[in-house]
Amino acid sequence: MALTAKDIRFVDAYMLKPDPSEAARAAGSSAKRARQAGYELLTKPDVAAEIERRQAERSKQTGIDAAWVLRRLAEEAEADLADIYTEHGTLKPVNEWPLVWRKGLVQGIKVDEIYEGRGEGRELVGLVKEVKLSDRIKRLELIGKHIGVKAFEETVRVKGLEGLGERLSRAAYRLKSEESNG
Repeated sequence: MALTAKDIRFVDAYMLKPDPSEAARAAGSSAKRARQAGYELLTKPDVAAEIERRQAERSKQTGIDAAWVLRRLAEEAEADLADIYTEHGTLKPVNEWPLVWRKGLVQGIKVDEIYEGRGEGRELVGLVKEVKLSDRIKRLELIGKHIGVKAFEETVRVKGLEGLGERLSRAAYRLKSEESNG
Protein backbone atom coordinates (compact mmCIF):
# COMPACT_ATOMS: atom_id res chain seq x y z
CA MET A 1 0.00 0.00 0.00
CA ALA A 2 1.44 3.37 -1.02
CA LEU A 3 1.46 6.52 1.04
CA THR A 4 -1.31 8.99 0.32
CA ALA A 5 -0.70 12.73 0.01
CA LYS A 6 -2.12 13.15 3.53
CA ASP A 7 0.23 10.45 4.84
CA ILE A 8 3.21 12.25 3.32
CA ARG A 9 2.11 15.61 4.80
CA PHE A 10 1.77 13.89 8.18
CA VAL A 11 5.26 12.34 7.96
CA ASP A 12 6.76 15.67 6.85
CA ALA A 13 5.19 17.47 9.80
CA TYR A 14 6.02 14.67 12.24
CA MET A 15 9.69 14.79 11.24
CA LEU A 16 9.80 18.50 12.11
CA LYS A 17 8.06 18.04 15.46
CA PRO A 18 7.21 14.51 16.63
CA ASP A 19 3.77 15.35 18.01
CA PRO A 20 1.10 13.16 16.38
CA SER A 21 -1.74 15.62 17.03
CA GLU A 22 0.12 18.59 15.56
CA ALA A 23 1.31 16.55 12.61
CA ALA A 24 -2.26 15.38 11.92
CA ARG A 25 -3.49 18.99 11.99
CA ALA A 26 -0.71 19.97 9.59
CA ALA A 27 -1.77 17.09 7.33
CA GLY A 28 -5.34 18.41 7.19
CA SER A 29 -7.20 16.84 10.13
CA SER A 30 -9.54 19.00 12.13
CA ALA A 31 -8.40 20.18 15.54
CA LYS A 32 -11.25 18.18 17.09
CA ARG A 33 -10.13 14.93 15.49
CA ALA A 34 -6.35 15.53 15.38
CA ARG A 35 -5.45 13.40 18.39
CA GLN A 36 -7.25 10.31 17.10
CA ALA A 37 -6.11 10.91 13.52
CA GLY A 38 -2.49 11.26 14.65
CA TYR A 39 -2.66 7.95 16.49
CA GLU A 40 -4.27 6.24 13.50
CA LEU A 41 -1.67 7.62 11.10
CA LEU A 42 1.22 6.58 13.35
CA THR A 43 -0.11 3.02 13.49
CA LYS A 44 -0.39 2.67 9.70
CA PRO A 45 2.47 0.32 8.74
CA ASP A 46 3.48 2.36 5.67
CA VAL A 47 3.52 5.63 7.64
CA ALA A 48 5.48 4.07 10.53
CA ALA A 49 7.97 2.56 8.07
CA GLU A 50 8.46 5.91 6.30
CA ILE A 51 9.04 7.70 9.61
CA GLU A 52 11.54 5.03 10.64
CA ARG A 53 13.29 5.24 7.25
CA ARG A 54 13.57 9.02 7.44
CA GLN A 55 14.79 8.94 11.03
CA ALA A 56 17.48 6.39 10.12
CA GLU A 57 18.51 8.54 7.14
CA ARG A 58 18.70 11.66 9.32
CA SER A 59 20.67 9.78 11.96
CA LYS A 60 23.15 8.62 9.32
CA GLN A 61 23.51 12.14 7.87
CA THR A 62 24.05 13.79 11.26
CA GLY A 63 26.04 11.00 12.90
CA ILE A 64 23.66 11.22 15.84
CA ASP A 65 22.39 7.88 17.01
CA ALA A 66 21.64 6.14 20.32
CA ALA A 67 25.34 5.58 21.02
CA TRP A 68 26.10 9.27 20.41
CA VAL A 69 23.29 10.34 22.76
CA LEU A 70 24.44 7.95 25.46
CA ARG A 71 28.08 9.12 25.17
CA ARG A 72 26.95 12.75 25.42
CA LEU A 73 24.72 12.07 28.43
CA ALA A 74 27.53 10.19 30.18
CA GLU A 75 30.01 13.01 29.50
CA GLU A 76 27.55 15.58 30.87
CA ALA A 77 26.66 13.46 33.92
CA GLU A 78 30.36 13.13 34.82
CA ALA A 79 31.36 16.77 34.21
CA ASP A 80 33.12 18.26 37.23
CA LEU A 81 31.76 21.58 38.50
CA ALA A 82 35.26 22.49 39.71
CA ASP A 83 36.32 22.79 36.06
CA ILE A 84 34.53 26.14 35.73
CA TYR A 85 36.14 27.70 38.83
CA THR A 86 39.66 28.95 39.46
CA GLU A 87 41.80 27.59 42.29
CA HIS A 88 40.65 30.67 44.28
CA GLY A 89 36.97 29.76 43.92
CA THR A 90 36.04 32.44 41.42
CA LEU A 91 34.16 31.67 38.25
CA LYS A 92 36.40 31.38 35.20
CA PRO A 93 35.51 33.36 32.07
CA VAL A 94 33.15 31.26 29.91
CA ASN A 95 35.72 30.94 27.11
CA GLU A 96 37.97 29.05 29.55
CA TRP A 97 35.33 26.47 30.49
CA PRO A 98 35.62 22.93 29.15
CA LEU A 99 33.45 22.42 26.08
CA VAL A 100 30.99 20.13 27.88
CA TRP A 101 30.02 23.02 30.20
CA ARG A 102 29.57 25.46 27.32
CA LYS A 103 27.25 23.04 25.47
CA GLY A 104 24.30 23.21 27.79
CA LEU A 105 25.16 22.19 31.34
CA VAL A 106 24.74 25.80 32.44
CA GLN A 107 21.30 27.29 31.90
CA GLY A 108 22.34 30.79 32.81
CA ILE A 109 24.68 33.07 34.68
CA LYS A 110 23.43 35.97 36.76
CA VAL A 111 25.91 38.66 37.74
CA ASP A 112 25.05 41.23 40.40
CA GLU A 113 27.35 44.20 40.88
CA ILE A 114 27.92 45.49 44.42
CA TYR A 115 28.59 49.21 44.76
CA GLU A 116 29.67 51.34 47.68
CA GLY A 117 28.67 54.95 47.95
CA ARG A 118 26.04 56.99 46.09
CA GLY A 119 25.74 58.95 42.87
CA GLU A 120 28.87 59.69 40.83
CA GLY A 121 31.11 58.79 43.75
CA ARG A 122 29.90 55.24 43.99
CA GLU A 123 32.48 52.55 43.45
CA LEU A 124 32.20 48.95 42.27
CA VAL A 125 33.47 46.82 45.14
CA GLY A 126 32.45 43.34 44.05
CA LEU A 127 30.49 40.96 41.89
CA VAL A 128 28.17 38.14 42.87
CA LYS A 129 27.97 35.47 40.20
CA GLU A 130 25.22 32.90 40.30
CA VAL A 131 25.39 29.89 38.00
CA LYS A 132 22.16 28.06 37.22
CA LEU A 133 22.87 24.46 36.25
CA SER A 134 20.71 22.31 34.02
CA ASP A 135 19.02 19.22 35.43
CA ARG A 136 21.76 16.61 35.83
CA ILE A 137 19.39 14.15 37.52
CA LYS A 138 17.32 14.10 34.33
CA ARG A 139 20.45 13.04 32.44
CA LEU A 140 20.95 10.13 34.82
CA GLU A 141 17.32 9.10 34.35
CA LEU A 142 17.74 9.18 30.57
CA ILE A 143 20.90 7.08 30.79
CA GLY A 144 19.10 4.64 33.08
CA LYS A 145 16.17 4.32 30.71
CA HIS A 146 18.50 3.81 27.76
CA ILE A 147 20.42 0.98 29.37
CA GLY A 148 17.38 -0.54 31.09
CA VAL A 149 18.07 0.35 34.73
CA LYS A 150 14.78 -0.43 36.49
CA ALA A 151 15.39 2.13 39.24
CA PHE A 152 13.83 4.86 37.11
CA GLU A 153 10.55 3.15 36.29
CA GLU A 154 7.46 4.73 37.77
CA THR A 155 6.10 1.35 38.84
CA VAL A 156 8.27 -1.58 39.77
CA ARG A 157 6.57 -4.99 39.91
CA VAL A 158 7.54 -6.85 43.07
CA LYS A 159 7.23 -10.62 42.93
CA GLY A 160 4.33 -11.91 44.98
CA LEU A 161 2.43 -8.63 45.08
CA GLU A 162 0.41 -9.15 41.90
CA GLY A 163 -3.26 -8.63 42.73
CA LEU A 164 -2.52 -7.12 46.16
CA GLY A 165 -4.81 -4.16 45.52
CA GLU A 166 -7.68 -6.44 44.59
CA ARG A 167 -7.12 -8.65 47.67
CA LEU A 168 -7.05 -5.57 49.92
CA SER A 169 -10.29 -4.31 48.37
CA ARG A 170 -12.00 -7.67 49.00
CA ALA A 171 -10.73 -7.73 52.59
CA ALA A 172 -12.02 -4.19 53.19
CA TYR A 173 -15.40 -5.21 51.74
CA ARG A 174 -15.56 -8.27 54.03
CA LEU A 175 -14.71 -6.15 57.07
CA LYS A 176 -17.38 -3.64 56.17
CA SER A 177 -19.92 -6.45 55.69
CA GLU A 178 -18.99 -8.04 59.00
CA GLU A 179 -19.33 -4.69 60.80
CA SER A 180 -22.76 -4.04 59.34
CA ASN A 181 -23.92 -7.61 60.15
CA GLY A 182 -22.34 -7.74 63.59
